[in-house]
Amino acid sequence: MLGTNFPSEKYLPKDGNSLLSNISNIISNSDITFGNLEGCLSDNAKLKKRCKDSTKCYAFRMPEKFGACLKSIGLDVVSIANNHIMDFGIEGLSNTKKILNSLGIEYAGTIEDPYTIFVKDSITYGFCAFSPNKGTQSINNYQEAVKIVNLLNEKCDIVIASFHGGAEGKEHQHVTKEIEFYYGENRGNVYRFSHELIDAGADIIFGHGPHVTRAVELYKNRFIAYSLGNFCTFKRFNLEGVNGISPAIKIDVNTLGEFQKGEIISIKQIQEGIPVIDPSKEVVKKIRALTNDDFKFSELVINDKGEILKK
Repeated sequence: MLGTNFPSEKYLPKDGNSLLSNISNIISNSDITFGNLEGCLSDNAKLKKRCKDSTKCYAFRMPEKFGACLKSIGLDVVSIANNHIMDFGIEGLSNTKKILNSLGIEYAGTIEDPYTIFVKDSITYGFCAFSPNKGTQSINNYQEAVKIVNLLNEKCDIVIASFHGGAEGKEHQHVTKEIEFYYGENRGNVYRFSHELIDAGADIIFGHGPHVTRAVELYKNRFIAYSLGNFCTFKRFNLEGVNGISPAIKIDVNTLGEFQKGEIISIKQIQEGIPVIDPSKEVVKKIRALTNDDFKFSELVINDKGEILKK
């Protein structure tokens, strides 16, 4: 979330490229780069989210020119299944898709766009995304999610799935393996959901939504990250403590989608939400501790360098 021009342009950085300049080299240095786009790309789409006070409303509308920033750091595919993509209704969503199409950035996660299939370096990738939010593919509809993954598995070499799910905040860092509720909303059972998708043919699963980092897991030799935390969330997010650290996770798989190795690159946000490399590697320590707590018989080892290896 690269800042928002709503409710005021005071929530924008001076420019999007400078916001990402400290971490652009690590983002672009991979075969396929994924991220969650938390909000729409539009200069003036009208607010549709219901807010008691529009001056304090958390609705995210990034300027259209910021789309080029996503392209410049090498993003190949983004999830648009989250609780902010529809803040500015169909107008904001349609404009976002138009800009992503013009930049050649793949996307998925809405009812109209449940998945995307694309080819890069002779590998066919399938991507799908889910959330508990209106207008998106539901994280709570297992039957439909499995159907989508089955279809992708038949057509693609590698299937990547993403979910926006789980309760939010530092009190919710653990994978409970149960349905999680937050402000009365069913945010899904992210453990069951991830396992069902891998059973159906998914190869890699990236979770986000809790705004804190969570554990990682290897299931049937497929990699799951249960939450990637807050990576770049300018001005409008709480970035204190564990809310301000996140991983850039790099995963190597073989042509069957089986996990080979991985790496956690530690990121922290400074000032009002500028992502930089964290030399203290706080998020490596956090993910290792959470993984040891939540998956006591984990098949993964995370060393001090941030390398993710199979036991």
